[in-house]
Amino acid sequence: MSKEKESEFKPYHHPAGGWGAANATAKVLMEQSVLVKGSRGLLAMNQPGGFKCPSCAFPDPDHRKTLEFCENGAKTLAHEVTKARVTREFFAQHTVTELMERSDYWLEMQGRLTEPMRYDAATDKYVPVAWDDAFALIGKHLQALDSPHQAEFYTSGRTANETAFLYSIFVREFGTNNFPDCSNMCHEPTSRGLPPAIGIGKGTIVMADFEHAEAIFVIGQNTGTNSPRMMTNLVEARKRGIPIVLINPMPERALIRFTEPQDILQMGTFGSTAISSEFVHVRIGGDLAIFKGMMRALFEAEERGEKVLDQDFIAEHTAGLEALRADVMSVSWADITRISGVSEEQIRRIAGIYAKSNATIICYGMGLTQHQEGSHLVQQVASLLLLKGNFGKKGAGIAPIRGHSNVQGDRTVGIDEKPTQAYLDRVRDVFGFEPPREHGHHVVEAVAAMEEGTAKVFFGMGGNFARAIPDTERSYEAMGRLNLTVNVTTKLNRGHLVHGKDALILPVVSRSEIIRTTKGEQFVTIEDAMSNVTPSRGVFEPVSPDVRPETEIICRVAMATLPHSKTAWADYIEDYTLIRDRIAEVYPEIYTGFSEKMKDPHGFHLDIPPRRRVWKTPNGKANFIVMPGLEVNDVIEDPAMLRLATIRSHDQYNTTIYSNSDRYRGVYNNRLVIFMNKEDREDRGLENGAVIGLETYSEDGRRRYVDGLTILDYPMPRGAIAGYYPELNPLLPLDFYDEISGTPAAKAIPVKVVPSIASAAPIRIAG
Repeated sequence: MSKEKESEFKPYHHPAGGWGAANATAKVLMEQSVLVKGSRGLLAMNQPGGFKCPSCAFPDPDHRKTLEFCENGAKTLAHEVTKARVTREFFAQHTVTELMERSDYWLEMQGRLTEPMRYDAATDKYVPVAWDDAFALIGKHLQALDSPHQAEFYTSGRTANETAFLYSIFVREFGTNNFPDCSNMCHEPTSRGLPPAIGIGKGTIVMADFEHAEAIFVIGQNTGTNSPRMMTNLVEARKRGIPIVLINPMPERALIRFTEPQDILQMGTFGSTAISSEFVHVRIGGDLAIFKGMMRALFEAEERGEKVLDQDFIAEHTAGLEALRADVMSVSWADITRISGVSEEQIRRIAGIYAKSNATIICYGMGLTQHQEGSHLVQQVASLLLLKGNFGKKGAGIAPIRGHSNVQGDRTVGIDEKPTQAYLDRVRDVFGFEPPREHGHHVVEAVAAMEEGTAKVFFGMGGNFARAIPDTERSYEAMGRLNLTVNVTTKLNRGHLVHGKDALILPVVSRSEIIRTTKGEQFVTIEDAMSNVTPSRGVFEPVSPDVRPETEIICRVAMATLPHSKTAWADYIEDYTLIRDRIAEVYPEIYTGFSEKMKDPHGFHLDIPPRRRVWKTPNGKANFIVMPGLEVNDVIEDPAMLRLATIRSHDQYNTTIYSNSDRYRGVYNNRLVIFMNKEDREDRGLENGAVIGLETYSEDGRRRYVDGLTILDYPMPRGAIAGYYPELNPLLPLDFYDEISGTPAAKAIPVKVVPSIASAAPIRIAG
């Protein structure tokens, strides 16, 4: 074991990106001993004929550079092509109980899995298992269920379209719509909230719109860490003088100043670009108040005779304006400013920026969706855009900035616990079986079913389910009651250690590796956050002869579970073109000619009706939807209460931890920290660097508590704190979620500071 490094808090004052990003990229390639191989892979990443980055879903630009990746994409690739291996010898040396004591970072650093493993209860270890035996075990457990609804089938957003489609067909032929997926925990409010407003649960812009926008708003999203390639678009916009308004509880370094790593002049001169023209320091849960304040300012301007709304668009394309106007005008400026924490002057100023712009893009992230009213919040963004006709024209639209690389594509091709009846009819007609019609479980419902004992089997198609979900202690206990857990994966993570009575780890070919079958080399397809579908071809040999393509795994599970199925599972293993042909049959409106279109390495855009000003809503209109009041979370009358937002560090992707540091926030070698407003800290009689515990306000009698957290003074709004996910997931109650979407409210957890009983290592605070 290496010597533990000293923890330090040293505020970062340099521009984001630049030499810091370049050095971090080189460092991670060297750490994983893949400097040459990784560099070769980076040249193929996000390029025509190459493979899609397995991290975020931000689209490729229309005009690509020689290097089309970001720092976080480089980290993902380096850890994917690492020389480190998790072999049968590794598992022979460690019990599962021992591995549970290791950190998420340590587990990640062990490397790639190389062969299927089965849990052996007698030794508390994973042991090798033959592929045929693994499939037989899965089939045995699924066939033994009293009902198909006793199984939960999870999907990670990295799963490619072909696999996700076949997965959805297999599970429905098995007999259930239980499809908890990673979208349930992040952008489900987009999927459920936007359709009543604009007729589709997706964004409406394409990359070229950034070139034509006259104003860009970025709400609740840390672009420099979670979608770094988007920074290029923001830099170019600022160079054109386009205003960029950032609304966020935390000032994020990349949205203050950024150096484009591929800009030779900026790199050579240590230059940078100021990004946000206006930073709106909103309180946690104050976004709705800002939206209503902006809309009120627009309505007041109209009353003064100023023509700021697009009345022609509103008259032709929308419904519900008067109800929205009445609601917005009923809220007072005093309440708007009190709840948002933002002055009336600033809200009017950003409303003026919006009013002046003839083409506005509003981007948002999980800072908006992970609230108790996340779906309604997304609808208010749509209403704000509708007021000025910001759909169906260049430079305008709504842009949910998605996380996982194919999380949107998975939903498009069938991963949905609430499928439409029309889709189910097409599945029936194409595949010749009657699919289940009742809705299935989302993530929270799946965990509740495990807890109640009505779920018996969990199958995880990628991801780190156990670590990502809320209420950690409660969820771990629930998963431990299962009869079987199966995890399809590339690397070891904590989700494999929280297991059922039987458990399997099935290693897969990664995104950057070649898929070969008897029909030759195969490729998969990915849908990005702007609905562009592109092919992805791996360039490296698989890590081991004992890993399998994810599509083959699903087909063989189906064959073991459904021996009398008429679906051509064996054919789909060999020829992925056949899968794409079936996708086109089930989705004729958007995927007609799929196989032929994939001959273009740049792919094609799926049809998004609002881009054509067509609204697939029941009334055929875009709808202004009223959200009464100004609160987006339960109101707790306790002056000691703080709202906790769980966040990612710059050196992690979802639950994958690449290091214990967070360069842009100045935290090094420690993840058990709390970012707090100095006045909130002083009100509690605490010193900067003090160690505390946090306890959740809850009404179910459970104590949710995390100890050993070090306070760091940080420019947070009063009443708001932040700390790292997934370490603080134990504080998020399972039943604290948006009722429309089921998405946990991870950005507004009510907590209070309590004395610590832990002995935490001190953090050296510089400056």
